[in-house]
Amino acid sequence: MTATTEPLVHYRVERAVATLTLDSPRNRNALSAALVAELEQGLADAAKDPSVRAVVLTHTGGTFCAGADLSEATNGDPTANPRRLVAAMRAIVELPKPVLAQVDGHVRAGGLGLVGACDLAVAGPKGTFAFTEVRLGLAPAAISLALLPRLDPRGAARWYLTGSVFDAAEAQRIGLLTEAADDTAAALEPLLDALRLASPQGLAETKRLVTADVLRTFARDGESMVAQSALLFGSDEAREGMRAFLERRPPNWAE
Repeated sequence: MTATTEPLVHYRVERAVATLTLDSPRNRNALSAALVAELEQGLADAAKDPSVRAVVLTHTGGTFCAGADLSEATNGDPTANPRRLVAAMRAIVELPKPVLAQVDGHVRAGGLGLVGACDLAVAGPKGTFAFTEVRLGLAPAAISLALLPRLDPRGAARWYLTGSVFDAAEAQRIGLLTEAADDTAAALEPLLDALRLASPQGLAETKRLVTADVLRTFARDGESMVAQSALLFGSDEAREGMRAFLERRPPNWAE
């Protein structure tokens, strides 16, 4: 980011909580290289700040995150996009402080990976979710590193395979969310108050316990999921799916 460029991720600290706000309306907070770099910098800043007890990841506008930036995904190195996403999710999981997602908008594809990587997640009535990869000739491979250890298997199969939209109540039922709430700020406040009472060491070591299975999945399957994503992104079917999406038309396989 240069001095004349507006930030894509805003960072502020208040009452021991660092808030990272995704703010890239041009592409509905899609996971561009620039946005992910700023997100990772914000996480690093929160990690090294002794006054920060927890991190809230939230958004401006009606979309939390639209997933991959398809304008970047269709050009250049096919491993760059999935590798970037894996690194961002792992940074959230490995952060020695709890990360809480605050969502009141649309979450699609890679955006669900960010939510799944968070330790706690709250969504409001405007929250909608969809694993849209299957409709683009892709698969939710990279994001599965953070999601499959936490999701109900039947729920994951239903929504992965159909690519259909589901609401916050269903997201809570299958384990994607901690809570579906009418007011996300009100739902977060008791969680943050509880975290403010916890010791930094206690939080770090307890988070290590509850994320152990997720981190083992990253270590075991991270490279293979990047490779699978890259293979799919480079395929003829995915190129057709992404072109169709960008051109706002059905892909050639749609019935």
